[in-house]
Amino acid sequence: MDADEWESLCDGCAKCCLIKLEDIETGDIAFTEIVCRLLELGTCACSDYPNRSTRVPDCLQVTPDLARTANWLPSTCAYRLIAEGKELSWWHPLVSGSHETVHTAGISVRDKVVHESQRIDPEDHIVSWPEQRQGGEPGDT
Repeated sequence: MDADEWESLCDGCAKCCLIKLEDIETGDIAFTEIVCRLLELGTCACSDYPNRSTRVPDCLQVTPDLARTANWLPSTCAYRLIAEGKELSWWHPLVSGSHETVHTAGISVRDKVVHESQRIDPEDHIVSWPEQRQGGEPGDT
C-alpha cells in the first residue's frame, strides 16, 4: 500500500484529534471530549492539515507501525482495523461511498466535543464514548 492509499484509509472520525490523558503509573489512556484547536468541528477535518505537525507539535501521523502499536487508537479506527487484518465497517467512506456515514453512524466526534482553546481542565472532561462500539449495520436499532 502506498502513502496515498494509506492516507485514504482515514475515515474522518477525528477521534485521533481528541486530547488524551495518560496515567503515568498504569499507562492507561483516558479520552476527553476536548479536541485540537485546528479541528473544524462541523466537518471533523483539520483546518491546516499540511502544516499540522508544525503548528501542533504533538500531532502524530498514523503510520502502519503506529497503527499496530498505539493502544490509544479507537477500536473503530480504520488504520487499526487494517493493521489487525480486519474489514472496514459499513459506514467507512471507502465502503459507503459517502463521507457522511461516519457521522450519521455516530462514529465521529461531530457534535460531541469542544476545542482545547476554551481553556478548560481536561481532567474534568474525561469521556468513555470514543471506545463505545457504535455504527451497527444500516437499519439496526
